[in-house]
Amino acid sequence: MSVTDLPSSSRRWPDPLAVLTMIRPITWFPPMWAYLCGVVSSGVAPGSAPGLVLLGVVLAGPLVCGMSQAANDWCDREVDAINEPGRPIPSGRIPGRWGLWIALAMTVVSLLVGWTFGPWGFGATVVGVVAAWAYSAEPVRLKRSGWWGPGLVGLCYEGLPWFTGAAVLSVGAPAWPVIWLALLYSIGAHGIMTLNDFKALEGDRQTGVNSLPVTLGPERAARLACWVMALPQLAVIAALVQWDRPLHALGVAAVLVAQLAAMRVLLRDPRAKAPWYNGTGVVLYITGMMISAFAIRTLGVSP
Repeated sequence: MSVTDLPSSSRRWPDPLAVLTMIRPITWFPPMWAYLCGVVSSGVAPGSAPGLVLLGVVLAGPLVCGMSQAANDWCDREVDAINEPGRPIPSGRIPGRWGLWIALAMTVVSLLVGWTFGPWGFGATVVGVVAAWAYSAEPVRLKRSGWWGPGLVGLCYEGLPWFTGAAVLSVGAPAWPVIWLALLYSIGAHGIMTLNDFKALEGDRQTGVNSLPVTLGPERAARLACWVMALPQLAVIAALVQWDRPLHALGVAAVLVAQLAAMRVLLRDPRAKAPWYNGTGVVLYITGMMISAFAIRTLGVSP
């Protein structure tokens, strides 16, 4: 199926509400939260640079993440015509190539804003923009892989904005504990992204997207996702104990135990419960992120 095979529309201009739907505000929260984790973990008082904090949140969420959603919707228009024909592009509410033009315009705006953050912020913005297109667009389209695709999204949703927030406030490379925790939570986010793939199972199967729910089956993919989410958090707890942050380690352990209880519910019926877990277990996961960020803000270890 090509763009010409999608339902025709008499619209010349996109529906503003459809544009908002396409850039999915609900997806902006994880990178915005991760950026704030980076700000906290840097040890620099956010009040010392409120403009950088606020603009960084906007860059991580509405701009770069919103752009990635627009690019993904454009590149996934054939898949969405199978899975979700009511979505903005296949439904015709965003006609013609408007989805592409919007994604490209947001790419340019993201890079221009990123430029104002200096070398570290701009470099991270470039990585995020390139990763967004590499995930969705041919010929790379890492989304086809159930391993590389979720890994890249996890890195860009959690690790990259965390690193960026710390680097921008520190005006330099973050300390090693910051980098280590950002990496661990990025790895764990691979499991979250795998569960997110459950909603597109049928369309992915028909269009050759080899997500883990497609290649492993829902039950095995869900079990793997749980392990991938849990093990990095165990490593975070161990690191916090080693860095003499026992109370913070206990806090992360508590939210992990709550996640394990939610995982038991998930594994009873992965296809039905994956959306529920993404609204329940993920909140616990990001709570642990912020606890960890507060834990290391005073370590003062240079890279």
